[in-house]
Amino acid sequence: MTSRRALRSGALGLVSSVVIGVASAGPAYSITATLGLVVAGVGLQAPIIVLIAFVPMLLVAVGYRELNYADPDCGTTFVWATRAFGPFWGWMSGWAIVVADVLVMASLAQVSGQYTFLLFGAHGIGSDPTSGWVLALGIAFMVAMTFIALRGIDLSARVQTALLAVEFVMLVVFAAVALIRVAIGNAASGSITPAWSWFDPFQIHSFSTLVNATLLMVFIYWGWDSVVSVNEETVDSRRTPGRSAIIATITLVALYILVTVAAQAYAGVGTEGSGLANPDHVDDVLGALGAAVFGSGWIGSILTHLLIIMVLTSAAASTQTTILPTSRTTFSMALHRALPDRFANVHPRYLTPTVSTVAFGVVSALLYVVLNGFSGGSLIVDAVSAIAMSVGFYYGMTGLSCTWLYRSQFRHNPRALLIRGVVPGLGGAMLLFAAGWTAVTSWAADSGESSLTLPFAPHWQIGGVFLLGVGSMALGLPLYLLTRAAMPAYFRGEVIPRALPVETDVAEETAR
Repeated sequence: MTSRRALRSGALGLVSSVVIGVASAGPAYSITATLGLVVAGVGLQAPIIVLIAFVPMLLVAVGYRELNYADPDCGTTFVWATRAFGPFWGWMSGWAIVVADVLVMASLAQVSGQYTFLLFGAHGIGSDPTSGWVLALGIAFMVAMTFIALRGIDLSARVQTALLAVEFVMLVVFAAVALIRVAIGNAASGSITPAWSWFDPFQIHSFSTLVNATLLMVFIYWGWDSVVSVNEETVDSRRTPGRSAIIATITLVALYILVTVAAQAYAGVGTEGSGLANPDHVDDVLGALGAAVFGSGWIGSILTHLLIIMVLTSAAASTQTTILPTSRTTFSMALHRALPDRFANVHPRYLTPTVSTVAFGVVSALLYVVLNGFSGGSLIVDAVSAIAMSVGFYYGMTGLSCTWLYRSQFRHNPRALLIRGVVPGLGGAMLLFAAGWTAVTSWAADSGESSLTLPFAPHWQIGGVFLLGVGSMALGLPLYLLTRAAMPAYFRGEVIPRALPVETDVAEETAR
């Protein structure tokens, strides 16, 4: 049974919000799935890529804070881009959120399934990402996390706190042990002493490599905006989500720098042995390094198993927190008559979006099955790279929306010009440029793990990253036209006005 009621207000405090923001990024999962791919592109310069990717994230997080203070709507970018640039850009921004979250669910489910089997010693199954057992267990994780998300935001926050505690502690322990072993000369054969030159971006051989690596590294930060998507369920919905987003982003960069430097120092950047760029484990560096870092003794065995649990819980936690922003986005789109009314249904007891949550879980599971069945599962690896396009798009639209909506304050208020204009606008422009650049360069067949040969032009091949990234965004165009024909009010600009409901003055908010 469902009803049309508001979501549960006041369920999350500052700490719970920060936990959701950090957990949504899935630090352990993100690092293990992304670091090797970045190292394969930029070698020793991976640490500076972590910092470069952080810059637009922080700038856009400021934009989220400013917009949320004036308009705390769980539809976030969908609503703000509509106010700034009209229904088309708002609807496509909402679609980009859905696309990114649906694509990542396949990778999250696969990692959850694989690491469960690895945890119990079934290495034959766990090392095969296309195994039917991995597929089945991955779907089971999707079902479980969808159920938890449906049961209420407060239960979701408690689960996230427990999972994140394991993840955070084990990442720090892994980094500390790896660095100590490097310092005492007891690391892998390709180990390297950390050097400041790792933070020199000018040692990257091409601008294209720099941009592609940066947008790929954006993936490890992506997710902190979940705290803003649950703003209507947060204590002090105007202030707390924005604060949480910035705290979560800063927490993530500190953790990522530590782990990246430690892993690179211990394993090196080679393509053989334990090197981070080894094709055999380029998409699972923590799984490959666990036993080597912790050793084969009984203490090492315990820590290795805890590391496996860490990646497993990270993927599981991120699976759940991926459901939260997507269901809230489609919930808001339905309330504003940009999607069918049923997506706005709310559970009468748990006060969570019912149809939006369940529909997202079902679509994600179906897509996981499809991606797993093509190209030996390599499309799932390409999905990680493809996600960056839609993430760059809707983060970029948020930054530009902040600049545009507050533009009337800039002439007489230098602080507003900086905080609400230059900072979010620059971050948004950087991410939109990077998303566009990746879309263009990913056309090449060798840009990812898979490609498609066109049947009418056998010499033409299109990269799998392009197909997933650009193709999924392009799918939103006919859906936009169909929805506009069926539900014209929102698309005529009759539902969401082209202005912020409360355009607050910066001086008024100094106490924030």
